[in-house]
Amino acid sequence: MNRIAIIGAGRGGTALIKIFNKDPLVKVLKIADEDPKAPGLKLARKLGIPTTSDYRKLLTLKSLDTLIDVTGSPEVQRELKKLRPAGAAVIGGFEAKFMWQLIEAQIRSKNALKKHLAQYQALLRLYMRDSRHAINEERTRIALDLHDGLVQTLVGLNYKMDTLEQEAFPCPAHPQPKLREVRGQLKKAIEEARYIVFNLKPIYFEKMDLMPAIRSYLKSYEKQTGMETGVKIVGEESRISPRAKVFLFRIIQESLSNVKRHSRAGKVHVEIHVRARDLLAVVSDDGVGFNLKRVRRDPEKWASFGVRGIEERAKLLGGVATIESLPGKGTVVKAALPLKDREEAIHKLRTRTAPALRNASNE
Repeated sequence: MNRIAIIGAGRGGTALIKIFNKDPLVKVLKIADEDPKAPGLKLARKLGIPTTSDYRKLLTLKSLDTLIDVTGSPEVQRELKKLRPAGAAVIGGFEAKFMWQLIEAQIRSKNALKKHLAQYQALLRLYMRDSRHAINEERTRIALDLHDGLVQTLVGLNYKMDTLEQEAFPCPAHPQPKLREVRGQLKKAIEEARYIVFNLKPIYFEKMDLMPAIRSYLKSYEKQTGMETGVKIVGEESRISPRAKVFLFRIIQESLSNVKRHSRAGKVHVEIHVRARDLLAVVSDDGVGFNLKRVRRDPEKWASFGVRGIEERAKLLGGVATIESLPGKGTVVKAALPLKDREEAIHKLRTRTAPALRNASNE
């Protein structure tokens, strides 16, 4: 370890203290300056570094390795030449000035970097809020376009098919097989289109009624997949923040989508428990399951199983998502999410305190 002492507690001495105090290989033994109001002395006392007004006392320090003079005073430099401490290196004059100016420039660049990083983070948060809002708006637009366009067109075609069948084949005992097949396909297309619309923008979910949205989604999911579905909800929905509702619904939606794609299950069950400080959502199926350890070791397979999106959604809200699965034993996805949204709380706090801070600064 290099033990140093510094003469001068102005800009140069302050810059050296800031750097050396963070270096585990350097120990600052003492700081000297005649001016009791020098900024470096105040910083030194705050950091627990001894100070003195007489720089000559630094020359008698035991175990001193390096003495740095940043005063720029010719008188101090002459004294140091006469009274050079034994076994210690002395840095002064141009060398010391160059050293502290270089360090000071480094400190300024770090501060500038921190400032730019804070600005970038603020812009990123703003962008994320705006992008989420833009995505929701786009989802709404697509849902409305599908509902008012494609779905209504298909429903109109279905009515025309009914009329055509009644007029062309008045005897219902002898329906045309092809016509019946077309009608069946048309009804299936209507159901699929409505399912897509609901995925984009659930009707109940638009009003932030989460539980009705989940129940309605499961009914539609059951028709689409042929799986038996069940739901159990415990607790008060009013305690869940709006953002947590959005994240929870999308986590359940993604989990059910994975069941549909991979599980070959006959039953799937959804449980939501609103607890004291958080909520727990569980989606379980009786499907084929998989070797969790093996899939985790394969990034491509892990991504295809759709769990990454579930985990990331939970993390963004300050929660955690886990998955349990064994071959032949089905799969269970669990997500624990906080009831209160930290980001929304911080935003509300800043919104409330900003006017008061502005008024205080103006005063």
